[in-house]
Amino acid sequence: MSQTRFLEECDRISHGVDAVQYERLRWSKVEGPMLARLVELAKATMAERDDFELVEEGATSDVKRFVLKVHSTRVVGLVVWLDQGHALVQLEEVGRSRFAIAPGDPVVAEFSQVDAAWMAAALQALFTRIQF
Repeated sequence: MSQTRFLEECDRISHGVDAVQYERLRWSKVEGPMLARLVELAKATMAERDDFELVEEGATSDVKRFVLKVHSTRVVGLVVWLDQGHALVQLEEVGRSRFAIAPGDPVVAEFSQVDAAWMAAALQALFTRIQF
């Protein structure tokens, strides 16, 4: 039996014994680091802009939410999450902001395709939706 098949069998048993605990473990090994990477890329994309700030607000373990502040002014929410191996980023309106967002779908890519260039392009596409 190969190591991969052995690990798959261990996963099957772990899931059968306690599905909730198995899912938590699986998430912490697989999706947790992927989501952390998406957040890292989003922050790095704006790192050179002293006038832009991402402030975490309303995040959960599965979905990371930030308020984009420009010149300390709340502009929009930025939502980052994963869905079946895909990375998604989207804007949402936030309280105490005078800015609207034009409708549009999240920007999506297979996680394996996500890098700094993809994140910059995704944020650029989303930022065009911000209405003054």
